[in-house]
Amino acid sequence: MLHYIGNRLLIAVPLLVAVSFVAFLLSSLSPSDPAEVVLHAQGVPGITEGLIAETRAALGMDRPLLMRYGDWLLSAVRFDFGDSYITGKPVWSLLGPAFLHTLTLTLVSAAVIMALSVVLGVVCALHEGKPTDRAVRGLAFLLTAMPPYWLAALLVWFFSVKLDLLPTNGMDDGYRSFILPVAVLAIGYAGIYFRNIRSAMLGNLNEDYVLYGRASGLPERKITLRILRNSLQVAVSVFGMAVPIILGSTVVVENLFAWPGLGTLSVKSILSRDFPIIQAYVLVLAVAFVAFNTLSDIVNAALNPKLRRER
Repeated sequence: MLHYIGNRLLIAVPLLVAVSFVAFLLSSLSPSDPAEVVLHAQGVPGITEGLIAETRAALGMDRPLLMRYGDWLLSAVRFDFGDSYITGKPVWSLLGPAFLHTLTLTLVSAAVIMALSVVLGVVCALHEGKPTDRAVRGLAFLLTAMPPYWLAALLVWFFSVKLDLLPTNGMDDGYRSFILPVAVLAIGYAGIYFRNIRSAMLGNLNEDYVLYGRASGLPERKITLRILRNSLQVAVSVFGMAVPIILGSTVVVENLFAWPGLGTLSVKSILSRDFPIIQAYVLVLAVAFVAFNTLSDIVNAALNPKLRRER
């Protein structure tokens, strides 16, 4: 097991280095000169080429690319991403709280998605081809096809405007602030992931041990629990994929509900061309993707020894 974990970490490290290099290149690939962006943010009148050159030197952008990348990467490992071009504040002082807010929303949404996926997957598998299975899959297809902004608008109109039950923005109302954003995320993703659980359940239903169990007179409840346990590997994989995907796709929901997270911060930074924040945002998301996928692989290997021998 330790050998398997070591191999997974060896794969993750070069991948993160490659992604970090791409994130660092964002400022170089942009048509906007970072030095000019800084001068505009500071409200400097009459920007000249000489002033731009001085600012580039002050930012260290006149140094070779690889030297700048190496310094940036070493600083990023210490959570030092430099200062914001717009506010002048340290990037992590802005990114850290936003990341925690987004991570909280993501984990709550992932837990709801996981619970819905397992319940709906089991129900549909046990009623395969019956009206219950068709109705759940049809409704899931309809809700999944809805654009998140339209679904959010419908929920806000009904629960906030018409019924006046839930807040529409921010996170100042405790758990009530989570209900609408989590509902939008859960409805969209649970409709996708429950099909994986359903397929795994159907695959196990056709295994020989189910036939032998029924022939031996085992209660159907025990057989169902055994099938569910054997399908747990798929559930772990789904959870491992869901968390980073939700983390990176909260942009629309956060901006719709004025959630003070990474999505809101990233949109503001992109519009203002605040490159240090954009670079840090891309790197944080990449680390989250690799970390959760690696963790799900390790958990799957712990549940299924065959995976450790195959890799």
